[in-house]
Amino acid sequence: MSNGVTIGQAAAFVDVTVKTVRHYHKLGLVAEPERDGSGYRRYGSGELLRLVQVRTLAAAGVPLAEIGPLLDADAARFGAALADVGRQLTERIDELVARRATLDRLADGDRALLPDRACAILDRMPGLGFGPDHVAAQREALVLARALVPEGFDGFLDQLEHGLDDPDYVELAKRGQEAEAWEPDDPRIEELATAMADRYLANPALLGDHASRRAWAKASAQYELINNHREDRAPVAARLTALTEARLRSAGVPMPQR
Repeated sequence: MSNGVTIGQAAAFVDVTVKTVRHYHKLGLVAEPERDGSGYRRYGSGELLRLVQVRTLAAAGVPLAEIGPLLDADAARFGAALADVGRQLTERIDELVARRATLDRLADGDRALLPDRACAILDRMPGLGFGPDHVAAQREALVLARALVPEGFDGFLDQLEHGLDDPDYVELAKRGQEAEAWEPDDPRIEELATAMADRYLANPALLGDHASRRAWAKASAQYELINNHREDRAPVAARLTALTEARLRSAGVPMPQR
C-alpha cells in the first residue's frame, strides 16, 4: 500500500471531503485501508473505486443505509434497487414541483389558499363597489370555510355567486358595509336585517341548496368561528348577521345554531 495515496488525496480525487470519507468508513461503506510503515493509511485503486461508487450513488439520491447492500448485490438486484430509487426520486420531484407551484401561487396572493373560482368571486367584488376591508373579510371567511367545512365550500361559493348576480342583494350587502360605521345599537341595523332576510326569502338561491345547508348545519361550531372571526373589529356586522339569521329562523329557514 506504500504506493497509495493519503486520505486527503483520495478525498480530493473523488471530489468529497475527508470528513465524508471518514463517514463512509464509519458506516462500513468503504473498507478502511491498513496503515503503512510510517503510520499512514494509504488508499489504493480498490478503495478509490469504492469511494467513487458510493459517492455516485449518494449523489443520485440513494440513502446511505441502502448503498452497501446495493453495491454487494448481483446485477438483477442492483437494477431493481436502482429502479426503486428512481421511483422514490420521481415522487420527491413531484413533491418539490408541487411546493414550487404553491410558492408561485403565494406570489399571486389569494391563489395559494383558494381555488380559482373563489378568487374570481373576490376579484368581482371591488367592481361592484365593495371596499377593501369588506373584501378582506370575505377572503378570510373563504379561507376558513375551505379549511373548516370543505364539504360545504362549493355550496358557499354558489351562494356568493348568486349574491353578486343579484343587484338587490348587492345593494343590501353594500349597505351592510356602510353599517360598520354605525353604533351597535343603531335602530337602522334591525331595519337592514329585516330587509336582508326578506331578500334571502325572495331569492332562495342565496341560502344555498339542501346539501350545502345540511353540511353547514352539521358544522355549527365551525360556522360560528367563521361568522365571528372579525367580531371584535366589526361588532355591527356580527349583530347584523345574528339579527338576519334570527329573522330567517322565524320564517322557518333552518340555520346553524350558534
